[in-house]
Amino acid sequence: MLGKTAGGLAWMFRYLERSENLARLVETGQRIALTRPDRAESEWASVLKTAGVTASYKAHHDDVTGEQVVDWILRGKDNHSSILNCIEGARMNARLVRTALTREVWEAVNECWMTLCSELSRKVIPRDLPRTLGVIKQRSAFVRGALHGTMLRNDIYDFARLGTFLERADATARLLDVKYYVLLPSAAGVGSTLDNAQWEMILRSVSAEGAFRMVHGRNRKPADIAKFLTLDSRMPRSLAFCYSKIGDNLGYLESDYGIRMPSHDMAEAMCQDLNHATIETIFENGLHQFLQNFLRRNGELAVQIELDYRFSQ
Repeated sequence: MLGKTAGGLAWMFRYLERSENLARLVETGQRIALTRPDRAESEWASVLKTAGVTASYKAHHDDVTGEQVVDWILRGKDNHSSILNCIEGARMNARLVRTALTREVWEAVNECWMTLCSELSRKVIPRDLPRTLGVIKQRSAFVRGALHGTMLRNDIYDFARLGTFLERADATARLLDVKYYVLLPSAAGVGSTLDNAQWEMILRSVSAEGAFRMVHGRNRKPADIAKFLTLDSRMPRSLAFCYSKIGDNLGYLESDYGIRMPSHDMAEAMCQDLNHATIETIFENGLHQFLQNFLRRNGELAVQIELDYRFSQ
């Protein structure tokens, strides 16, 4: 496969995954802002930090308000990671690799783009925000469903999946890193009742409330939540799950092409580290340090995959 085709597939699905993650983030930010108006500004600042767009937002706005943050993340023209720009990027890459996609996948992407361009053509008022966010998540799911239901399991599928899980792992780690002070309360807060809204923020942002209750019941212990979202390979948005899939798809590429790349060794090392880690050791050494190291290595792996498979050529 041509490197540009491989890159187009990976980035098409990275952008789609990013748009869905951002929609979830805005949704949970709005819920907390409505239920805790006294902490609304800090929560919206937290949303910006999790999305990685604090610097670009502050370059265009003097203060942090819910209305401005929502508009910036949904459709800010100067925000390269806005949902609207992500969908534009996904469609642009889908056009680049059109011949590698089934008709159903292409149509799902194109319909996603047309629908969201219409939805985000003007500022979304608070009353319409839940419906708009639902449409964003639904359209991303349609593309993913078309991929799973119609695409041949070959290198095309593997690069699409690599893009999905590299982006998903990054999003989960960023969310946990921004909220790690909740998972690891200060000495002064030990023994106090932790903020349930913050727990909801963490679990809802990765659609994990129901799954967490199935495994751990209604007891929301810091160690249990951190373990569930980092090391539980059954949870589709955990770091361990994402890397099990990254490892699988890189393994299929190695088998198809008969070549083992440096990125394969990097992914294997990440998988082994996650498989052998314990939440006790992670907490002992520092959750923030663990997540920062993970984000760095995840980014390095993404760059190495681009080099190994010549995305720029």
